[in-house]
Parts: sequence; structure tokens; C-alpha cells
Amino acid sequence: MGYIIRDAEVKDMGQVLSLIQELATFEKEPDAVEVTVEELIKEGFGEHPLFHCFVAEVNKEIVGIALVYYRFSTWKGRSIHLEDLIVKESMRGTGLGSALYAEVMKYAKSKGVRRVEWVVLDWNQNAIDFYEKSGAKLLKDWYLVQMDQEGVQAFISKN
Repeated sequence: MGYIIRDAEVKDMGQVLSLIQELATFEKEPDAVEVTVEELIKEGFGEHPLFHCFVAEVNKEIVGIALVYYRFSTWKGRSIHLEDLIVKESMRGTGLGSALYAEVMKYAKSKGVRRVEWVVLDWNQNAIDFYEKSGAKLLKDWYLVQMDQEGVQAFISKN
């Protein structure tokens, strides 16, 4: 299989959003995606980009992405968060995910970060097995905590 992994470009964001939507469907949240192509372009390619995206391309079609951004740890300093690693369903099992993952790790090394981190759903055993086999540690004593837009508004209105 001939694929190319490269940095994403503005023109790719429509296909990137399609893969984000495919992931949401896979994760049983098909209606959760609110981000738009315009937001991806604005936030990823402006003067101060909020993320970096790699795309995997086969015959001019984007069939995988890895989207990362910087975080800051008070213990470790600058780190990279892998927000999403997505491979189109028809391309899973081809090694494409491994190649995107390797690209993220090379990027992290080139940026001199002390840690790469991400989350994985507890039912996604294929991903868990892959990450553990790669040497990643699953931190089972931590909870992911989030507050959505409505929760923020409710909190502020009470305080």
C-alpha cells in the first residue's frame, strides 16, 4: 500500500473533519461534533496555531490523521497531547495507524518534549493493546474531568 504521511494543509480540513465525524460515530457519539471546517482552518493555520495535524494520504484521499497540540505540565514542562489518531475504517489493519503514531513520536522528539499523552476509551481494546505494546503506560488511577459549555455557564451563574 502506497501512502504518504505529511503535514496537513488548509485544503485538507474538509477531509479531516469527515474523519473526525467518522471517529465520533465509531465512539458512539455521532452527534457530538460541533467544530467546523472554518474553525479548523482558523485555529490550525492562523498566526498562532492551536494544533498541528498530520495526514495520511492514499491516491490523494486523506485516510488517516493525527492531531496534536502543546500542553504544559508543572512537573514535566512542555508536553504534547495527542488529541486524535484516526484511521478510516477501510484502512484499519494496514499499518497506517502505526505509521501516524510513529510520526507523532518523532515530532515529539524533535520538539524536545518530556511527555506525550492522550486518552483512550476503556472499551477500545485494540487501541489499548496497541498502546501498551508500544511501551505506553495506561494510568488507571486518574480520571478525565471535563465541563461542557452549559456546565461552565451554570457554574458561573451560581458564583
